[in-house]
Amino acid sequence: MGTPCCQGFIAFLLKFLNFLQTFIGVSIIIYSAYMLNHWQHHNNFLPPNPDSEFSNFGLIMLNKHSLTAPWFIYAFMGIGVILCCITCIGHVGAEAVNGCFLCFYSLLMTAFVLVEIGLVVFIALDRQWEKDLPRDPTGELHSLRTFIVQNMDVCKWIGIAVIIIQASSLLLAIVLRALVSDHRISHDMEGDYDVIGRTREPLLDPRLSQTSGLAKADAKVGHSDIWSSRMREKYHLDGEARHHTPNQNPS
Repeated sequence: MGTPCCQGFIAFLLKFLNFLQTFIGVSIIIYSAYMLNHWQHHNNFLPPNPDSEFSNFGLIMLNKHSLTAPWFIYAFMGIGVILCCITCIGHVGAEAVNGCFLCFYSLLMTAFVLVEIGLVVFIALDRQWEKDLPRDPTGELHSLRTFIVQNMDVCKWIGIAVIIIQASSLLLAIVLRALVSDHRISHDMEGDYDVIGRTREPLLDPRLSQTSGLAKADAKVGHSDIWSSRMREKYHLDGEARHHTPNQNPS
């Protein structure tokens, strides 16, 4: 009874932590959609004057600027979508206590945490990391960096909390996966013991042993009768017994 209760408690904690991460992922997606909508509404340029001698050049520059993709917004939205997908797999694995889903969730969460750690190390070591990235036409990357610098303490604690939640989720998934494997192994061993016990029941049942003993005794008696009849036929004992019997009756 202890193992199912422990599995249920760990599964509940894992689902709760996945719910928090899902909330973070949905918040990232909503904020990305807001930034994309804001960029599309403020990306309206006045068309060039047809009478201007630089109309063709202005049209080329306009098309070039309009075709610049807001990569930061798309990347930010992709992070939110990936996080939601990973937490969905973890929730299914915790709800069904399925070892396959838990193993897959552990692998994805490990890769996601390693990518986050790599980004943090890259930003911490490279002071000019913005120059290594493509130009952001939306300006949201610069705005986000300014907000983080102005609220460094709050953002630092939020980042630490997110890392703790993700690491705890990964640890709980590994523990729950191990409990599922142990429970399955013990269940298989109990099934094997039941099969062995059933095969040994005829040897341990006194009634069956008595009946088997009687059957063996009957078989021995039958075998001895057959042997004695054959010996009589071989040595003609039956004929001699018949001849001696009439001689004995008159006397």
